[in-house]
Amino acid sequence: MKSLFIDCNDQLTPVFARVHRADDPPIEVNRAPFAAEDLPRLLAGYAVCIDDHSYMPTPAIAQCRDLRHIVFLGTGAASYMNIAELNALGIAVHTIKGYGDTAVAEHTVALMFAAARDLARMDRGVRAGIWTPRKGVQLHGKTLGLIGIGGIGREVARIAKGIGMQVIAYNRSTLAEAPCAMVDLDDLLAHSDIVSLHLTLGEETRGFLGPARLARMKKGVILVNTARGALVDEAAMLEALRSGQIAHAALDVFHAEPLSADHPLAGMDNVTLSAHAAFRTQEASETLLRRAIDIVCRISAA
Repeated sequence: MKSLFIDCNDQLTPVFARVHRADDPPIEVNRAPFAAEDLPRLLAGYAVCIDDHSYMPTPAIAQCRDLRHIVFLGTGAASYMNIAELNALGIAVHTIKGYGDTAVAEHTVALMFAAARDLARMDRGVRAGIWTPRKGVQLHGKTLGLIGIGGIGREVARIAKGIGMQVIAYNRSTLAEAPCAMVDLDDLLAHSDIVSLHLTLGEETRGFLGPARLARMKKGVILVNTARGALVDEAAMLEALRSGQIAHAALDVFHAEPLSADHPLAGMDNVTLSAHAAFRTQEASETLLRRAIDIVCRISAA
């Protein structure tokens, strides 16, 4: 059963080489860029595809006659492919959970600090010869509202408590135990100084923060999203940023990636951006790729 890592980048190439063992099934690696229309050619003869955040549109994948498995490097496969449609074609989509909870949580907190102290804007100014010290917001004593309290949300709660924040959370399902006070969504939106998203993306959560919920947020809130861009109604978020309803958005994920240079978010001073990198640490990457290879091992042995 032939396998292809279809989009191994320069960062992941040495990591993959380290974690791929001599007794693992052979996995070929493609490092060349490609377009969606290239997928049938690239995947011809391959039953297994490892995918690091490349889009897998159903019409193109339907032409990949040999493909039976896609191993997605992460949890957010639904942002890059229609899983139900691929399943209907006889293609199983495998995701990987829990490999980078600490990495994403630390990046989330880094974005919180950057937004609270306007670090990215000052960095841009200093580099341009503009010396403008900006007044920031102290996080100690502020209320952090976590929407979703899985592995990442729990890690964010642990770190936030350590810096003296008050942490509350809302979860879509009932939890037997929680690391912080659980509240309903309206209470969280009304009382949080910072709101951080930690939901998985699906049809029930797409556009979860729409115009009505954004309007119920505490005016001047900081919004952090290291989960999925489509959890937030983008047009409504842009309007809230312009009006000051959201004082600052710190975003690692977007509706379309990479974010284009002419996108409205790229021109806003009250937005801090990172390049979908929250999970990109050496430790998390090694765990992620090893687990992906383990899935290929199980598939090959079946």
